[in-house]
Amino acid sequence: MASPSTPYRVLARKYRPSDFTGLIGQEALVRTLSNAFATGRIAHAFMLTGVRGVGKTTTARIIARALNCIGADGKNTAPTIQPCGVCEPCVSIAESRNVDVQEMDAASRTGIDDIREIIEGVRYAPVSARYKVYIIDEVHMLSKQAFNGLLKTLEEPPPHVKFVFATTEIRKVPVTVLSRCQRFDLRRIDSAELAAYLATLAAKEDVRIEEGALALIARAAEGSARDALSLLDQAIAHNGDGSGGEAETITAEMVRAMLGLADRGRVLDIFEKLMGGDVAAALADLGGLYDAGADPLAVMQDLLETTHFLTRLKVAPAAQGFFDGGSGEAKRAADIAAKLSVASLTRGWQILLKGLFEVRDATRPISACEMALIRLSYAAELPPTDKLVKDLLDGGAVPAPRGAAAPASASSPRAPVAQSSSNGGSAMRAPSPQPEGAPTAQVRNLEDLVALAARHNAPILRVALENYVHLVHLEAGRIEFRPHARAPRTLAGDLQQKLKDWTGERWTVSIASTGGAPTLAEQKQNAKTARFEAVAQQPLVRAVLDKFPGAEIVAVREAVAEEIAPAMPESDSDA
Repeated sequence: MASPSTPYRVLARKYRPSDFTGLIGQEALVRTLSNAFATGRIAHAFMLTGVRGVGKTTTARIIARALNCIGADGKNTAPTIQPCGVCEPCVSIAESRNVDVQEMDAASRTGIDDIREIIEGVRYAPVSARYKVYIIDEVHMLSKQAFNGLLKTLEEPPPHVKFVFATTEIRKVPVTVLSRCQRFDLRRIDSAELAAYLATLAAKEDVRIEEGALALIARAAEGSARDALSLLDQAIAHNGDGSGGEAETITAEMVRAMLGLADRGRVLDIFEKLMGGDVAAALADLGGLYDAGADPLAVMQDLLETTHFLTRLKVAPAAQGFFDGGSGEAKRAADIAAKLSVASLTRGWQILLKGLFEVRDATRPISACEMALIRLSYAAELPPTDKLVKDLLDGGAVPAPRGAAAPASASSPRAPVAQSSSNGGSAMRAPSPQPEGAPTAQVRNLEDLVALAARHNAPILRVALENYVHLVHLEAGRIEFRPHARAPRTLAGDLQQKLKDWTGERWTVSIASTGGAPTLAEQKQNAKTARFEAVAQQPLVRAVLDKFPGAEIVAVREAVAEEIAPAMPESDSDA
């Protein structure tokens, strides 16, 4: 407990690493810099990038100390990868009072005037340190003029100057700057490694905390050490009773309540009920979680992670992730994954992902969450998209949603049809079946072919014939066309097979490399354009277009005689 004379320092500042041994999760960076310092191949500029809280600014300060450390005895004459932390340069840099190590926040100093101070300062030798080090945080926020002003100095700085840049938006940094720096991507810290690190700090703080609580904090931090330490600070404060007595052990339930998280077992219950069609029970479980303090957005995120984990189990049975390998939830998840197809899981992922953004932006998140779960439940048993397309092409009926009455199929050969009778009533009769293989209609042109596809309920082929076929030659039993660049590769084969099925005759479908008439879609568009141009040249229309600049013709409709009102009679006799 901090005394009144020594104000409390948050864990993120108290345990900030002072050398590379305390930097967790960045082994590649530490190894590269260690070898560079050992061989004297130290770059003049470093670019550190990564998400928030992974150690960019901390690494920049460690590099500054490593460059200027003179050792505890003051006899170190070269940079070292292991700064002592007790010499004057190390202490002054740690306390941010070394005149030769300047740290600038580009978020508040973005202009060319701020960079001009650096350009003028690099000409002078260090006052007391071995190197002048310029640390620019959030460098991506510099203006274009500031970047341009820095380029020449950054490419050829004096030998006593080093630059260290840090940014969370590496894509916003000009490539001309990146090419002059040695880049290091600081990765997110693994949850298990982060939980182990938190356990060591909790022991130093004499705080008792369960492993499950540490795992929840590490997962909520999303790979950020600073976020994890802030959450641990919050958990310690949340557990205290304010009396100054001995605090209880921090449990997973306490952390879950503090963060508004949902229990993973109950989330798995909701997912299983949704995929099984029991939407009422799933919504009841969601209401229980919501009443217990769970955030609907956190529930959606957990459902997404559950879907991702189950999908990985389908393709890689030994996968680890959202559920711990030896837990009961992991065994249940494996059983659920075995019952579901990859198609249903990927469809669920898309629905939940869309629902996540709806919950985030909704004025009432719980309502948006419920609607997303209802959509997921009703879509869970739909067949895969490729099967739906195949059914449409083959003239099959589309399955009705769960709970909806299946309509009678209009394409069924036994569907009854109504026929008027002589006495004014109606009688039901079955249509006379058409002989198998009988010619449906004579195909004389491309329009007849499109109409034939429409009659046989083949919408995809019909659209392809209208948009992607440049007809070269057509006669009985033979078609030659030039396909459009966007035409399906299987168009010729599909057309040949369908014509054989529909007409009962063998057709030869060949592909031409050149020639061919415009597609039907192009012909329609050309006719529409010509019609618009003709109408635009009419005097009355031309006068309207000239009177109202920017006006355009959006549709042309032929006048129907019945729509024109007759002239009013001038007198009763005329009437």
